Amino acid sequence: MNMEKLFGTDGIRGIANTFPMTPEVVLNIGKATAHVFKEKNGKKRPKLVIGRDTRLSGCMIENALTSGILSVGADVFLVGHMPTPAIAHVTKSLNVDAGMVISASHNPAADNGIKIFSGDGYKLSDDVEEEIEKYILTEKVKTEQITGGFIGNAYSIDDAKGRYIEFAKASMKNLSIRGLKIVLDCANGAAYNTAPQVFRELGAEVIVLNDKPDGLNINLNCGALHPEIMQEVVKKEKADIGIALDGDADRVIVCDEKGNNVDGDHIIAICAMYLKEKGALTKNCVVTTIMTNKGFDIAMDTKNIRIVKTKVGDRYVIDEMRKKGYVLGGEQSGHIIFSNYTTTGDGIISALQLLGIMKEKGEKLSKLAECMKSLPQVLINVKVKEKKDIDTLEVKKHIRKTEEKLGEKGRVLVRYSGTENLCRVMIEGEYKKEIQKMANEIAQGIKREIGV
Repeated sequence: MNMEKLFGTDGIRGIANTFPMTPEVVLNIGKATAHVFKEKNGKKRPKLVIGRDTRLSGCMIENALTSGILSVGADVFLVGHMPTPAIAHVTKSLNVDAGMVISASHNPAADNGIKIFSGDGYKLSDDVEEEIEKYILTEKVKTEQITGGFIGNAYSIDDAKGRYIEFAKASMKNLSIRGLKIVLDCANGAAYNTAPQVFRELGAEVIVLNDKPDGLNINLNCGALHPEIMQEVVKKEKADIGIALDGDADRVIVCDEKGNNVDGDHIIAICAMYLKEKGALTKNCVVTTIMTNKGFDIAMDTKNIRIVKTKVGDRYVIDEMRKKGYVLGGEQSGHIIFSNYTTTGDGIISALQLLGIMKEKGEKLSKLAECMKSLPQVLINVKVKEKKDIDTLEVKKHIRKTEEKLGEKGRVLVRYSGTENLCRVMIEGEYKKEIQKMANEIAQGIKREIGV
């Protein structure tokens, strides 16, 4: 990892116990974050919330982070296992300066990371991240003068879970979803003890999968990245919907009553059309990213709904929504933002909005999902040793030729991952076999030039 850049598109991330997710570096992350908020506060004692997902390494990182914060003379509120969006909510609810989430989201159990929210529940701006980074890497925060009563205190907050459950239910105006049968996959992650309760308290019959975290089974062949088991259970149990969260529950993938996958694009399409019907789609616009399927554009076009596209990453979607006051945005991966309720992607609230539409319209999810038809899509990840500007690579000529061949009936997108050393080759078109061949050729070209 680049020693000069810790923050990626979604906080700081790495393999736990290796740089930058070592106790020593995490201690400095705690110090730097508390120091920056102390300066912003006019030297007043800042308060920070810390929550985590279910990874084994979470405890080690939580202790190091807490030590760093306390040593600067700031207080910590510990809320234990909580979804990322719940930390965003609790940060606002407790009226503290910042919220910190220890999670590597959908990544394997060996990874971990730290995401930071400011007091308003939004992820930190780039300039605040850069300031924190500066204090971690170069100007180490001095704490020798913080002694006696100036050292921070740590408190356990017992009612944080209940606060979030009530908040999530309120997003539905406590509308009953009695009569709906749900299969819920908690990914052995942070929502294992909140999500089942939310859906049950609103009246649904809930069959819960993967709610027994052991520290190492988070995201393991389950959750939003592996919805196959959930899909099978939905068919077997004749459920109305399957809901799969990821490790920190900021994204959701669902399946219909027939077990067919309904991705983030379809969920956003259903919700956009519903909000438009209700006259509640602000500025008649929805925000998505460049990864959104071309079929989504076609569906929105039929309803005269405008689309604004951003770079990949829910933070860019949220920035655009905040700037212009849009109410709905999100990503194909299932990060969906309903800005009337949340400041970040929230898998539970997204699922609730969808259930509300199903209940109100009295329609099956398979019928609602017909509002959009995805174009066949192929995605290949190529491991790379360096992230050279794609325009300077020899393979760029081949990419251009492929684009010309596809014309209006498809598209090519080649981009680097924001969190890993990967180059992603994505092609959409009419025929799966044809685009698979095209994607393989481009991926081979990238591998030859900069592959591992």
